[in-house]
Amino acid sequence: MTGPLALYREKLADGGLKPDPDQERAVQRLQRLHDELAARPSQDGNGSGFWSGLFGRKASPAPPVKGLYLWGSVGRGKSMLMDRFVAATPEPKTRRVHFHAFMLEVQRRLHELRQAGAEGDPVGRVADAIAAETRLLCFDEFHVVNIADAMILGRLFTGLFDAGVTVVATSNWPPDRLYWDGLNRERFLPFIALLKQKVDVLSLNGPVDYRVERLRDLATWFSPLDEAAAEAAERLFLALTDGQPGSPVELSVGTRSLRVARAEGPVAFFDFPELCDRPLGAADYLAIAERFRVVFLTGVPVLAPARRNEARRFMTLVDVLYENRRLLVVTAAGRPDELYPVGEGAFEFQRTVSRLLEMQSSAWLEAADAAGGELLRRDFAPFALTSDLN
Repeated sequence: MTGPLALYREKLADGGLKPDPDQERAVQRLQRLHDELAARPSQDGNGSGFWSGLFGRKASPAPPVKGLYLWGSVGRGKSMLMDRFVAATPEPKTRRVHFHAFMLEVQRRLHELRQAGAEGDPVGRVADAIAAETRLLCFDEFHVVNIADAMILGRLFTGLFDAGVTVVATSNWPPDRLYWDGLNRERFLPFIALLKQKVDVLSLNGPVDYRVERLRDLATWFSPLDEAAAEAAERLFLALTDGQPGSPVELSVGTRSLRVARAEGPVAFFDFPELCDRPLGAADYLAIAERFRVVFLTGVPVLAPARRNEARRFMTLVDVLYENRRLLVVTAAGRPDELYPVGEGAFEFQRTVSRLLEMQSSAWLEAADAAGGELLRRDFAPFALTSDLN
């Protein structure tokens, strides 16, 4: 047998995974999807079959293989199963992408078409362009909070599905919870109906959070907001920068410029208002994650319901740093679970809490070490493990 099921069972056999009935059920469904993709007729680079090309007519796209939407609480193994599915897929035109990054790309393409004065429906043209490049589209962290994204998803995915694209996604929420309490959500509901028609929805909500099992306290989170926390963050910054205090840096974000008040090499230092009080978004945070390997964020307050916009930005920042395996060093008014206990978005904030906890773990430090190079191996790990604030 080839496919994700074989890879999953190999990992079980060597002790790398523990038996989990929910994971077994999910990987069985992924194996079926793998087999259906393997049986699907191949296409040439233009998306049409050989014989239709030979006789000079464009074939209609084959009906897509029905995709899968895998949702569940954090730490249940969704990304691990996606890893094995993508590693084994027989579809050569496969793309795996974080949903944030994908929608930034879509919005950029739309902007370019409008600037060029393109005629017709720009969303449909973007869908056609993506479908010409990709037959299997795999999304990590399917999550909709942006109204600009929400209002185009129906047209965009109608075009993708009509062109024969198969969609696989992981998410922390079932489809019916997407864009929950979002502005003009009633206009988003047809997209939810379309998604449920084109993918099977499967929950992965076993009793074990495998992330929490691996956590160890590391000194990357300092609270409360007192002089000791500020001094510890400053000492750590100087340890990483060989004593250099840092200086301003300008980052390009599309046609804009984002000023970083203090940075040195791969290390950046921000206070909370710089990143979360201003109207910044995923594109800004992605530019930061691409440029820096360690991000300091100081002065994170407890967020009252009236500061839901700041909380949303903080959630997006954590998402982007998490997906890019960056180290986050924080001084805050309290523990992660104390920062936004009530208010609009407090339910979604629980995912941010889990990610912040994981980003303090030794396993996270090792992953960031592998991605970050000598800086983290030489300087960061010893300092982080010996802070007197733990």
